[in-house]
Amino acid sequence: MSDGVPSRSGRVRRILRGPRPEAVPVFIGRACALVGLLDIAAAVFPRFRHSRMHAMVEVLPGSFGPFVAALSLSAGVLLLLLAHGLKRRKRRAWRAAVVLLPAGAAAEFGYRHSVVGAVISLALLAPLVIHRKEFSALPDPRSRWRALTNFVLMSAGSVALGMLIVSTHPHRVVGDPSLADRLTHVLYGLVGFEGPVDYQGNTSWTVAYSLGALGWITAATTAYLAFRPEHPAARLSEEDEGKLRALLAKHGRRDSLGHFALRRDKAVVFSPSGKAAVTYRVVSGVMLASGDPIGDVEAWPGAIERFMDEAKAHSWTPAVVGCSETGGEVWTRETGLDALELGDEAVVDVADFSLAGRAMRNVRQMVKRIERAGYETRVRRIRDLSDAELERIRRAAEDWRGTDTERGFSMALGRIGDPSDGDCLIATAHKQDDEPGEFGDLKAIIHFVPWGPDGASLELMRRDRSADPGMNELLIVATLQAAPKLGIERVSLNFAMFRSALARGEKIGAGPVLRAWRGLLVFLSRWFQIESLYKFNAKFQPRWEPRYIVYRASSDLPRIGFATMQAEGFVNLALPLPRFLRRRRSTERPCAHAVAERDMRAA
Repeated sequence: MSDGVPSRSGRVRRILRGPRPEAVPVFIGRACALVGLLDIAAAVFPRFRHSRMHAMVEVLPGSFGPFVAALSLSAGVLLLLLAHGLKRRKRRAWRAAVVLLPAGAAAEFGYRHSVVGAVISLALLAPLVIHRKEFSALPDPRSRWRALTNFVLMSAGSVALGMLIVSTHPHRVVGDPSLADRLTHVLYGLVGFEGPVDYQGNTSWTVAYSLGALGWITAATTAYLAFRPEHPAARLSEEDEGKLRALLAKHGRRDSLGHFALRRDKAVVFSPSGKAAVTYRVVSGVMLASGDPIGDVEAWPGAIERFMDEAKAHSWTPAVVGCSETGGEVWTRETGLDALELGDEAVVDVADFSLAGRAMRNVRQMVKRIERAGYETRVRRIRDLSDAELERIRRAAEDWRGTDTERGFSMALGRIGDPSDGDCLIATAHKQDDEPGEFGDLKAIIHFVPWGPDGASLELMRRDRSADPGMNELLIVATLQAAPKLGIERVSLNFAMFRSALARGEKIGAGPVLRAWRGLLVFLSRWFQIESLYKFNAKFQPRWEPRYIVYRASSDLPRIGFATMQAEGFVNLALPLPRFLRRRRSTERPCAHAVAERDMRAA
């Protein structure tokens, strides 16, 4: 291909095709899930044990008796929890299943004297032991938040399943307990106390044991997640950051997203020669890289190989978001992965930019109107700002953020004013007010990161809500006009997702499918700023550079999409701190790539 990228397809593709799940782990995981569901059904539904499915349920662990019913319920829930880990070849899930299945077999033989049931449990255990080498994946990054999440979800599931257990014995209930009584009985039973609902015969013991088992599983799994050794998400070390900066100094001009590899909440793998690297973050089991590999293009295959080896070792789903056409070709050729066009990046060539002409009339008029209102702009390198002004900008950027959740991953650096980022550009808008606000005359901020020695890439846009609409247009124009003095030849603006579909769908002659697709994108723009970003970027008459997503299989796309939304901050599964507490944190913490600005809609 062009760019002189060497092909090592024969050796690399053979190694890197994975980590596609193997048939045996997937089969075992599904078998465990099936056994788990049947065990739960056998413990919860009395009629289920005497239906036509009785012959199947009869040979499963724990079908009769209060104690064995609770054991069946416990085994079923735990097997369901283990199923996903087994599919992903996780070693710890394998160890837990190896212990759990013999326990179920012992219960079968000891309490029910069921030889067939014990054999069935051991039959599922057999492929686990025979194929133990398949289950070698290392643990995922995790934190103590996982324990809290488990407690909330397991508690909700236990209450729902408990209500089902309490309500599946209508002919043995004494009296007519209300819904509140049933719920109280469940809550008491989960912590080991007797509730207000009473049953005839051994049913009362069966319900009590089952509820107690659910409470025990919730407590045990939460305690395990809280006290197990932490595997925190990898952070970019100072040594690795230094190596990346050296690579960017030599090869940073190739990709406008290159400088974003210096986010400190990313991990990195280097090629054997150290001449190329891939940075990534693991989100929900997806190993998510963004942009092209960093460094010498001839060394990219080595870095990609290390990336895929790491994904295979942990059984992570590999994915790349926002790579260029060259990057997509290398990734697909070297790994056997597929690529899909995701959208376009707007790039403005400074030499060709002008406010003259009919096409720029709206921008020109908006900028002139804002300037007449008394606004002035300043475009400087970060290193040229005083400490006091830099601190004021940081606090303003935090205060003006439009959402409680930090947003940004693929096109966000996550900080402003770090001493090592002196080459970054900051464009600010100022206006003197009769009564200065908290941040004085500062009204808007746009932050750019370096794109090689002669380029800049937009990273963050923030403005005071009381400022006039059009602050972003004003500052982008100011940056483009000041660019020649700063040695900047090209500026990368926002990424416009599905731009080509939006552009073609609004033209005369667009077919019904394309129009329907555009209509869906316009509808989704109410939440994800798809159309508004495209129209905002188009104002500056940029050239469009396609960007791609690289993935393993079409079935992985929903999972990759969800992981990307988590990484970008559109989906937040963690519990955020109150805003007044987050303001007091250090300015080194990640900040957002805020592109959903109100004045985009106003414009």
